[in-house]
Amino acid sequence: MIVLPLWRWMTLAAISLATAAFATPGNEIGEHPVSGRVAIDADVAGRLLALDPERISEREVREVLVRSPAPRIINLDGSVPVINMAPFAEFLIAMGYPEERVRNPESGALSYSSAVDAQRIAGVMAWHYEHEGMMPMLIGHSQGGMIAIRVLHELAGEFVSSIPVWNPHRDVPEARTAVVDPLTGAERPVVGLEVPYVAALATGTLPRILLGQWTMLPLLRKIPDTAAEFTGFALEWDPIAGNFGLVDPYRATGSARVRNVTLPPAASHVTLPLARDLALDPVTRDWINRYVPGPGAPSIPTSAAAHAANLLHAADIWYSVRKHWCIEAQRLVRARWKNPAPLQ
Repeated sequence: MIVLPLWRWMTLAAISLATAAFATPGNEIGEHPVSGRVAIDADVAGRLLALDPERISEREVREVLVRSPAPRIINLDGSVPVINMAPFAEFLIAMGYPEERVRNPESGALSYSSAVDAQRIAGVMAWHYEHEGMMPMLIGHSQGGMIAIRVLHELAGEFVSSIPVWNPHRDVPEARTAVVDPLTGAERPVVGLEVPYVAALATGTLPRILLGQWTMLPLLRKIPDTAAEFTGFALEWDPIAGNFGLVDPYRATGSARVRNVTLPPAASHVTLPLARDLALDPVTRDWINRYVPGPGAPSIPTSAAAHAANLLHAADIWYSVRKHWCIEAQRLVRARWKNPAPLQ
């Protein structure tokens, strides 16, 4: 008989309770579902909780994260999607992100049009949070970045005081403006929900003027507290965005963690979503997996694949995506650990 210390038995028992809660079947799609019930075994739960979100290896993605719950990712196209965000979604999938969590559950598409009401996106995100236990992430290209930022301001109550929950499967709003928080069981309004990670690629002020999007002009570079982390990517010379040698940085209005990344001159506004091949080339894939934002980032390889101009933002976004994938999955496991009984 193997004798384990008391603390080890307590840890195993807690993980077993958390696992049982994840495996509890949820209600069918409805007004107030039992939320976030995703099967995960005790071994994976233990390994997940041991991960450092700031240092996730490719092996840990393959062996731990892909066996854990994952937030949805909403990839938003530009206003004239000559190249839409589907190739970037394919990059994320090739790097190991679950394809089902990238596809639009209504249409099956890998990206979302930016010709959409930001309140509707906010309501859809609230629905997913309630049903899946994890708030989706947002990645927007050009106008899609503007929509992502507007969603943050909608959730902050900048435009309206309440937002209806939107059912993405039926594509209709529900007759309520609050959700049952899957982590606590308490009811809370859609306004005030926090998005774990948001990225905006080449989102400029000039198109907002040309398209008459006046309400966003004073808000475009202000990131409210409804984003936990935001990264803005810009080109110094980008006539489409209205940049002519200077980049107007994003700024946090409160506690949001905001980073600004200037892209290399070889990058092009239109082709920024083309990143799939970077995940398929062994050299660039290895560089992406070793990339960490900041001064310790590895030098860009000289023998890079096609579309290497997109290497920096692809690596930076993948770093943040897997970081917040880990954080959100750990949060969900810990919530079930504390409250193993199904929420009613």
